[in-house]
Amino acid sequence: MRFLIVEDDFTSRKFMQSILAPYGECDIAVNGREAVEAFEASLLGAGYDLICLDIMMPEMDGQEALKRIREIERNRGVRSSDEVKVVMTTALDDPKSVVEAYYKGGATSYVPKPIDRQLFIQLLKNLNILK
Repeated sequence: MRFLIVEDDFTSRKFMQSILAPYGECDIAVNGREAVEAFEASLLGAGYDLICLDIMMPEMDGQEALKRIREIERNRGVRSSDEVKVVMTTALDDPKSVVEAYYKGGATSYVPKPIDRQLFIQLLKNLNILK
């Protein structure tokens, strides 16, 4: 399994890595621009099974990064059923941002912060990412 953790906060990044590392390889990006670059690079080899994408980040936010990732997939002829699974993470209480990311942006799911380890693992099992 390959995971991309996109998070500008060091503590949140390390926490996500501690959850996912037992299941596979974790790559890190600290903003949306790096996330898009890492996603494109992954397509040259084994792509990612999951991208955990924070909504609020500097340089390029998670919503813009998600739009670009989905655009890259469309341009490569990837069917929607074969798109990389993207779980948005947010500390926002703003339902508009969640709606933008989840319903309009093509996110697979979203998780509010602070993230509950057991609930997050269960979500990934429900999405057939983890067994």
